[in-house]
Amino acid sequence: MKARLNLELMVGVFMIVGILCLGYLSIKLGKVEVMGQHGYEVNATFSDTGGLRLGAAVVIAGVDVGRVKSIKMEDYEARVVLELDPDLKIHEDAIVSIKTRGLIGEKFVQISAGAADEIIKPGGRIRQTESAVDIEALISKYAFGNL
Repeated sequence: MKARLNLELMVGVFMIVGILCLGYLSIKLGKVEVMGQHGYEVNATFSDTGGLRLGAAVVIAGVDVGRVKSIKMEDYEARVVLELDPDLKIHEDAIVSIKTRGLIGEKFVQISAGAADEIIKPGGRIRQTESAVDIEALISKYAFGNL
């Protein structure tokens, strides 16, 4: 009787540890922020986001430095809010582009560093933007000889 109770207790502990490990992995792999806000926000306005999604990576020189926090329609343009690492400083003349990983891969936001003396403050706006390239339109133009 006691051996069966010990076995059931060990199986229960093993299950709890397994569930906790799965929860930890899903939070880490999903890049979900559990403990409040992480970083500061800046805005950018695009004429076309080309399928950019919430949570997409923000990259400088190939390094992830933040996430897309929200995408909203404002005056017939897309206003994208970027949440960046708190110790990152973006120059006033930086350029923000929407890029694609691979031919039909996921969209991400790339920031090309500027050289201006002024730094964009939290809640500020990046003025120079490049919208996403429409791959389907380019292929269509090439296929029909309009390129």
